[in-house]
Amino acid sequence: MPPKEIDLRPVTHITTDAIGKPGQRVFYIQASQGEKQITLIVEKIQIQSLAIGFEQFLEEIYRKFPHLPQTPAEYDESQMHIQPPVDPLFRVGEMGLGYDAESDLIVLVARELVPEDAENVEPAVVRFWCTRAQMRAMCQWGIEVASRGRPICPQCGQPMDPEGHFCPKKNGHKH
Repeated sequence: MPPKEIDLRPVTHITTDAIGKPGQRVFYIQASQGEKQITLIVEKIQIQSLAIGFEQFLEEIYRKFPHLPQTPAEYDESQMHIQPPVDPLFRVGEMGLGYDAESDLIVLVARELVPEDAENVEPAVVRFWCTRAQMRAMCQWGIEVASRGRPICPQCGQPMDPEGHFCPKKNGHKH
């Protein structure tokens, strides 16, 4: 069976968000094209890495195409939350970025995480084609969402739960 491939070209909306309490949140990327909506599960670190990688990718695009107008880093928070139904298609294993200069669209390619022991399984792939402004807004919002997690222990750098945590730098005493 060939791998499932979906192209939303172009998306009408794309965002990332998290559902749950800090320490138990599940992160998502969600995009729509008209009535069609695709939701994928991602890791917090993937959202953070995407945001950093996108800014570097955008700089590279501007070097290659200096005539392009700059992309604003603005977003409306009320438009950035994911919408029900939250029915993820798959968990993302890898993401990548591309650029189509002819249409001036960024493509976010999300590849399904396939278990290592799965033989002859081709991962599903979703391509989200969006404007530079849409992608920048999603990445900026993603950084905001990721920063709303648990506070970081100043001693060991690990996330702290509300009831404290086992801190190796404090010989195991709760912090």
